[in-house]
Amino acid sequence: MNILLDDIPYNNSLYPLTLDNAVNTVEKEIKNRFDFKGNHVVIDLNKKEFKLNMEAESEMKLNQVIDVLISRSMKQGLAAEIYDLKKEPFQSGKVVKKEIIVRNGINQEDAKKIVKLIKDSGFKVQAAIMDDIIRVTAKKIDDLQAVIQASKTWDLGLALQFVNMKN
Repeated sequence: MNILLDDIPYNNSLYPLTLDNAVNTVEKEIKNRFDFKGNHVVIDLNKKEFKLNMEAESEMKLNQVIDVLISRSMKQGLAAEIYDLKKEPFQSGKVVKKEIIVRNGINQEDAKKIVKLIKDSGFKVQAAIMDDIIRVTAKKIDDLQAVIQASKTWDLGLALQFVNMKN
């Protein structure tokens, strides 16, 4: 029996479509909102690199667009943690720009932290890092369910997904 811990389902063909749909919904809402009438707002999704490039007239407007993006993404079933909002917006002429990286998979540092947390928790499971996925195997399904419950309490700043649980 095993489960796979995955930040984003990179192998799921619906994920890019859901992200694209969320971005399109945000663009439509921004165009129809009264407080954005006549304002310069650009939301560009780079599907190959999983990056969002945003532009707005002010930092306040940019933050409003990000709030709409997160709320619409959550309505589409995407977790808010998939957006890496650490980069600061920068002024470029008359507009403020921000690059938002969309997380896809677990990076090596986070994977090592998760494996360490699993091993330190004392469950009778084996955890292995496979590229950007963590494979957790156990003899009993109860052990896997315990790992899932424990991982939901860890504050990692990642949207974990649990897939491929087999008997």
